[in-house]
Amino acid sequence: MTTCTEVAIFNVAKENIAQVKTLSLSLFDEINADEILIISHNIFQQVDNDEQLCWLLTWRNKEAAQSTSKKWPHYPSTKTLESLVGEKVYYGHFAELL
Repeated sequence: MTTCTEVAIFNVAKENIAQVKTLSLSLFDEINADEILIISHNIFQQVDNDEQLCWLLTWRNKEAAQSTSKKWPHYPSTKTLESLVGEKVYYGHFAELL
């Protein structure tokens, strides 16, 4: 089965970056609590704009990504994380083309 890659780019005020990183890692653990759905993750900070972060997640498959999207509001870290994130610049899931 083909994995699915998620790209999420969002703005975060400088004073919230450390907490957003911590909450992101907590959220990934919450998502994987019952079964491993995210098989790898990275959090990047833009080189030219240190208030812009990017998640690069590799999901087990597109179904795992889609089912988690439906559960998003119910994870313990979601509400606090979203309160610290400013503009959501980009969000999308991608599957291998070749």
